Amino acid sequence: MNLQKNKRVIISGGGTGGHIFPAIAIANALKKLVPDVEILFVGALGRFEMDLVPRAGYNIVGLPVAGINRKNPFKNISVLFRFIKSLKIAGRIIRDFRPDVVVGVGGYASGPVIKKALSENIPVLIQEQNSYAGITNRLFAKKASVICVAYDGMEKYFPASRIIKTGNPLRQSISNIEELKEEALRYFNVKGGAPVVLVLGGSLGAGSINKCLAGNIEKIRDSGLFWIWQTGRNYFEDINALVSVTQSGNISVYPFIERMDLAYSIADIIISRAGAGTISELCLAGKPVILIPSPNVAEDHQTKNALALAGKEAAVVVNDSEVNQKLIEEVLSLAGDAEKRNRLSENIRKLAIADADRRIAEEIVKLMNR
Repeated sequence: MNLQKNKRVIISGGGTGGHIFPAIAIANALKKLVPDVEILFVGALGRFEMDLVPRAGYNIVGLPVAGINRKNPFKNISVLFRFIKSLKIAGRIIRDFRPDVVVGVGGYASGPVIKKALSENIPVLIQEQNSYAGITNRLFAKKASVICVAYDGMEKYFPASRIIKTGNPLRQSISNIEELKEEALRYFNVKGGAPVVLVLGGSLGAGSINKCLAGNIEKIRDSGLFWIWQTGRNYFEDINALVSVTQSGNISVYPFIERMDLAYSIADIIISRAGAGTISELCLAGKPVILIPSPNVAEDHQTKNALALAGKEAAVVVNDSEVNQKLIEEVLSLAGDAEKRNRLSENIRKLAIADADRRIAEEIVKLMNR
């Protein structure tokens, strides 16, 4: 690459695992290409990234920024003041760290950093995961140097000349999951050879999914299936107590699953939200999936993501409003239909893009060389 040593990159954004894990994947890929590169993450104080990024081996600085409150507009007065304060802090971070490139992965934490970087004429790369572009990325797209996307047709949001289709970066540990089944059996203490259902509500948990499963706990207990249930931290204590009281030995609950590679390796059926990053991982995992799009996202983009897979017979979709009526029956039906499970697995695997992190890292290196 013929780069000078001590090149520096800021990666900004976060809020949920859907933003953080791709950001870490990009950082890891960049380190492989340029071992001496210095990487600093900038996230939002109190959010998931402040814990996950240091555990991945990177430094992170938090901003007091907050997202727009769509339910109570009056609360956005404090959001504005937080943004102004975050802009000042972002300016200091950029002056002190002196990055060669700034990468925005989405989420409101990226806004102040990208804005300050552009004002200093620092090259900016934007990574957009969804088929519907986020407000922060749309706001700064015209001045960004490169925009990496995962879907076709993104010209309606971004300048076509700056778009590169790379796919979404993934945790690379997911690429070798077939080799991990024995380790996964021990890790999750799965016995008896029962088919495994993996329940994912995102890093923060999914209220409708949790409520449905909790309300059908006896049916789940008697299903003949083993359930690995990621509840999210806010729901964990109540659900863990319910599982204990009902003596549901075939259900293991976790606030957050650290070893998703092991969870994917052992899963026979996966229940999940339909965030873009999650869908990209599910394509690589290649397992039968029941998608429940979250209704609480901009422009209902999770439904668009899910229907794109359903149209290719790569996933089953259950609307969030119909979870209580349909989810358990869909799981039991799929568990009893090996032919359909195989068809779903084959079709979702065809949609996988495994090297998006490397492609994006190569674009960062190009910007470094300018």
